Amino acid sequence: MEGQSSSGSKRPGTRAGLRPLPMPHGVSQTEAPSKVDSSFQLPAKENAAPVPSEPRITVVTWNVGTAMPPDDVTSLLHLGSGGDDSEGSDMIAIGLQEVNSMINKRLKDALFTDQWSELFMDALAPFNFVLVSTVRMQGVILLLFAKYYHLPFLRDVQTDCTRTGLGGYWGNKGGVSVRLAAFGHMLCFLNCHLPAHMDKAEQRKDNFQTILSLQQFQGPGAHGILDHDLVFWFGDLNFRIESYDLHFVKFAIDSDQLHQLWEKDQLNMAKNTWPILKGFQEGPLNFAPTFKFDVGTNKYDTSAKKRKPAWTDRILWKVKAPSVGPSPSGRESHRLKVTQYSYRSHMEYTVSDHKPVAAQFILQFAYRDDVPLVRLEVADEWVRPEQAVVRYRIETVFARSSWDWIGLYRVGFRHCKDYVAYVWAKHEDVDGNIYQVTFSEESLPKGHGDFILGYYSHTHSILIGVTEPFQISLPTSELASSSTDSSSASSEDEDDSTLELLAPKSRSPSPGKSKRHRSRSPGLARFPGLALRPSSRERRGASRSPSPQSRRLPRMAPDRGNDGSSRGSSEEGPSGLPGPWAFPPPVPRSLGLLPALRLETVDPGGGGSWGPNREAPAPHSLSPSPQGRQGLEEGGLGP
Repeated sequence: MEGQSSSGSKRPGTRAGLRPLPMPHGVSQTEAPSKVDSSFQLPAKENAAPVPSEPRITVVTWNVGTAMPPDDVTSLLHLGSGGDDSEGSDMIAIGLQEVNSMINKRLKDALFTDQWSELFMDALAPFNFVLVSTVRMQGVILLLFAKYYHLPFLRDVQTDCTRTGLGGYWGNKGGVSVRLAAFGHMLCFLNCHLPAHMDKAEQRKDNFQTILSLQQFQGPGAHGILDHDLVFWFGDLNFRIESYDLHFVKFAIDSDQLHQLWEKDQLNMAKNTWPILKGFQEGPLNFAPTFKFDVGTNKYDTSAKKRKPAWTDRILWKVKAPSVGPSPSGRESHRLKVTQYSYRSHMEYTVSDHKPVAAQFILQFAYRDDVPLVRLEVADEWVRPEQAVVRYRIETVFARSSWDWIGLYRVGFRHCKDYVAYVWAKHEDVDGNIYQVTFSEESLPKGHGDFILGYYSHTHSILIGVTEPFQISLPTSELASSSTDSSSASSEDEDDSTLELLAPKSRSPSPGKSKRHRSRSPGLARFPGLALRPSSRERRGASRSPSPQSRRLPRMAPDRGNDGSSRGSSEEGPSGLPGPWAFPPPVPRSLGLLPALRLETVDPGGGGSWGPNREAPAPHSLSPSPQGRQGLEEGGLGP
């Protein structure tokens, strides 16, 4: 892979089933950020790889037609194939349309991560990709992933969605978006599902205009979608091929004369006539139309309707024009250049009547923000509990919060809340603006493994500082082994994927609803105290939950330091989540994947479901855990 270190020695963080951590494109392993203060000397296990000089972004769109996900998406994401593929990508955006959104399925997916999102997280985690953000509007889903060592340079992440079906009251059509500042440049990813049929071209234009006008973002940066330095617009845009009949279209496809169809493609024609599309670019359509196929085959529609093939699934981009003025980041946006080096469909996937489409881009930055807001320092290996000390330095421009925390992650973690243990960032002053925190012995994982530390900012809702992988080798006592075996045996025959959503304003390090997501459309009513338990048949093998699984814990309070702070409250391994009084923890699998539905529940004390012989905590109990901290601030844990 381009930019990889040529050294033959094993890099930190490798383990069975995981690849060595690649170096970003255009940098060497010894290159250091240009603006780092040399007076702050850190050891090797400091921050992860430097900022790439030419980041690569992969964009995927797929109308899945309410189908179940396939077993493998490796070829779609170009994983493990080498060359100039997604193994070298720095960010991946995946837009799905027509994910099953029947009422029972929508309710379940509001509480548990949908199977499609789990599939992509499972596929990408071994390649060091972490879920940055996700947004769902009924059957329309947008997932944004990035290599974990790029997270400190991704900030101001926000989402939005706009319904356009049934006059704006139904989300079967519309658009969902994720915006963020990446390496100092404002990017926006917009996934749309526009009206179908040949004669709805004007309605498609009106829907697109509605989406652009209604989606607005907060903060000093770009407010509207087109205000961003770079916009990716993709999805099932549903544009058709005019004039030519079915036989001519199929003849052009079979004889590989696709260029004869380009001039009658509605989107190509609209680029020249619709002012709203000015500046949008698209690569050549050198692949066959992606709609409509008989499910399970590569044959175009043979039903009685015999729909004419069309390029309905598209990926476009737009760079902010220099004439419009300075970019949201304060520099001229013409200094950002975008090159598309791949644009293709994937005929090997037959679960839907649409074929997925993927595009790869290279971004060239004339300037880059390459200084993390927080830099972490940790020893090469923890072999004793007293070595679990983390030092970190905070940049003066960073507005820290009392709700910030530092998480301990296994190599291959899937998202920012997929931690093994955490500790609140209490800012114990060590030397000037250098601080340190300590993980409690009870919270540390036992045994041997490769881990990463990350500083989670409540303000930015993302990890703004990460380390390179380091090792933890702590002995496992006979008592711990016995307890673990007993816990495993007691949970083998019961469902361990029960979930209760946190209150919407929770500041807990466990996943909750995204605070920055806003829906411009009506939402569903609240369901207090709602919890679902999926059947074993619905769990397909190993869990794809975006967070640790629940396990039974002894009923005991978390360890508190001399300063009264919680020093960590997670049990062994990646399967534990902090609970205020160590009741069975919730399994936070939602990640806010359906924020537009606004399904909110109460987590009474951080526990999971209650058995017939288990006593619930007092309703007004305040806890030193994150949930308890919320109660102290807001006067209770209820909605």
